[in-house]
Amino acid sequence: MSAHFTIHTPINDFIAEDVRRTGIFEELNIDSCCGGHRTLAEACAEKGIDPEAVLKRLMADASENDPVAAVVAGMDGSLSEAVDHLLQTHHTFLKEALPRLAALLDKVVGAHVARHPELNTVQELFAQLRADLEPYLMKEEQVLFPMIRQLESNGGTADLHCGPLQNPINVMQAEHEQVSTLFERIRATTLNFKIPEDACESYRGLYNGLDELEVDTLLHIQKENEILFPQVLALQEKAN
Repeated sequence: MSAHFTIHTPINDFIAEDVRRTGIFEELNIDSCCGGHRTLAEACAEKGIDPEAVLKRLMADASENDPVAAVVAGMDGSLSEAVDHLLQTHHTFLKEALPRLAALLDKVVGAHVARHPELNTVQELFAQLRADLEPYLMKEEQVLFPMIRQLESNGGTADLHCGPLQNPINVMQAEHEQVSTLFERIRATTLNFKIPEDACESYRGLYNGLDELEVDTLLHIQKENEILFPQVLALQEKAN
């Protein structure tokens, strides 16, 4: 948890540390997407809300659901153990969630698109997201993760035909940015997954599922960017 956060901290910084805080901003009707560049004080002033009270709530939630602990969980062992954790936790989740949500989205679009044309955009963005994520998982499983295991087993040296591991890591990090942007666009299109009053259970399940997908995927990305990749590059650098 970041103790340095104040009412003058941009909303984006609160979200970057813990995406679950989006729910608090949504409840207060504070735009945490397009308006995320504003400070907490500026956003609260627009709504006539006490920023100190909101700050206290944001930080209390962070204490109860420590985002640092969430990121570190499963990533505090060897590199191979970290890879196993990512495979068993996040890869398994994505492989189940993506086809399930695609089918649910088709169902909801067919039933509700006449009254909610924004669902067409959600469907297009989700298709792009799935087209990015499924090959991404395959590249990690078949290329990057085996290279990381080989690097660790050889004490930081490995016969890597593609050159330093920095190269495939750079590719993965660029894809992280693309995926994060797509989630931002989906969240903006759905008004932070705001469920319409005429929504059926499938509609509710879809938006809740997309929200869960975003939280899990962004945590997956954070674990790689902040823990796995730096450790891999440090091991390679130490051996050179």
